[in-house]
Amino acid sequence: MNIITALFINISLSSLLVTIAFWLPQLNIYTEKASPYECGFDPTGSARLPFSMKFFLVAITFLLFDLEIALLLPLPWATQSTDLKTVLTMSLMLILLLAASLMYEWTEKGLEWTE
Repeated sequence: MNIITALFINISLSSLLVTIAFWLPQLNIYTEKASPYECGFDPTGSARLPFSMKFFLVAITFLLFDLEIALLLPLPWATQSTDLKTVLTMSLMLILLLAASLMYEWTEKGLEWTE
């Protein structure tokens, strides 16, 4: 009986959240939201507009630090291993390498959006 109650509550809550997620954005529609492009370009203008490479550099920097999180996520479980010194040394080296990369980007003004 508890499993049926739990399933009913989960299905009801999921259905309610999906309904709200589809219904709520339709209440406040404005021109930027209705536009097929979300990148800031005017969709009625020329398709051959020059764009800033800073956008892509910031995106790549974000992906690198996102990768850092993905690589460090198993660290709490890795501390249960028998060779703790190696695990902590490798994770510290990864953090130091990424911190040094961030400092290099910062000093070279690679994170500045304005040119």
